[in-house]
Amino acid sequence: MNPAPAPVEETLRDTLAHLLDGLPPRHAATAVDRLIASYRGRTPTHTPVLRDRADVVAYAAYRMPATFEAVRAALGALAEAAPDWTPAAHTDLGGGTGAATWATAATWPGERPVTVLDWAEPALALGREIAAAHPALKGAEWRRERIGRALALDATDLVTVSYVLGELTEADRGHVVDAAAAAARSAVVIVEPGTPDGYGRIIEARDRLIAAGLRIAAPCPHSARCPIVAGQDWCHFAARVSRSSLHRQVKGGSLPYEDEKFAYVAATRLPPSEATPAPHRVVRRPQIRKGQVLLDLCDPGEELRRETVAKRHGPLYRAARDAAWGDAWPPAPPED
Repeated sequence: MNPAPAPVEETLRDTLAHLLDGLPPRHAATAVDRLIASYRGRTPTHTPVLRDRADVVAYAAYRMPATFEAVRAALGALAEAAPDWTPAAHTDLGGGTGAATWATAATWPGERPVTVLDWAEPALALGREIAAAHPALKGAEWRRERIGRALALDATDLVTVSYVLGELTEADRGHVVDAAAAAARSAVVIVEPGTPDGYGRIIEARDRLIAAGLRIAAPCPHSARCPIVAGQDWCHFAARVSRSSLHRQVKGGSLPYEDEKFAYVAATRLPPSEATPAPHRVVRRPQIRKGQVLLDLCDPGEELRRETVAKRHGPLYRAARDAAWGDAWPPAPPED
């Protein structure tokens, strides 16, 4: 009897750990420090941030797990909205070392045509090398392509764009989102850092996706105006990430995990009967008090509101105690 295959995240973690075996820890930490500085709010450049294999290995080991978990959370929300849909083909824009391809494989098991586009050749080379560890990704195409106004895409089923828009000019961002919308037969998922600026880019992308004829599947319960006022607050979520030894070396601290804050939008061309947004979305960490749970919700009425679920509500109260930031509310009833 053959052993069951390891979970996707375990295979990815082991593969990344193996990459660091030949890279001196100090070199890796220095490269990560430089990359962090480059990714934090700098004016976009037109040269790859990832210059060579050492940069790419450091990036992959340090950032790929967090990107994987954030994208997997966003794809999971899309999968909840469209439970009977599975992407037939996937294109990842600015995919680098391929975190979104791994997240897609974790969300929808099985093989499908996969294309990863990125400008940084070292990232593509390492992504191809890492992907060899997962059966569903061995046949992926890794292609060098400038992500900007000249971008032209072949039709595909699912397009992902993760942690890319912040590296582009405003004009390039608009073209990339429009190109993703035009190419996607079924869905587009865009993920950005969970900062006010990242949220701003998501809102811009959300508006363009709706203008292109897609409907919002997640996180919003509707495709109307976002009720959050830009500059006063921002919509974002968190994904739990296991911290590697490299994380602990660079950031210090003793916790075995950290929370990756991210903002996202998932939009679809699927008919409403096949893709139904959540009735409400929990947009803050639930507050558990004695005998009650306070839930901050985004609802279909284009409003943010607080709902108090008390112990007297029985099963709903128990569900509220288990609810997490980013969850749909109320939870779907269990299947018989």
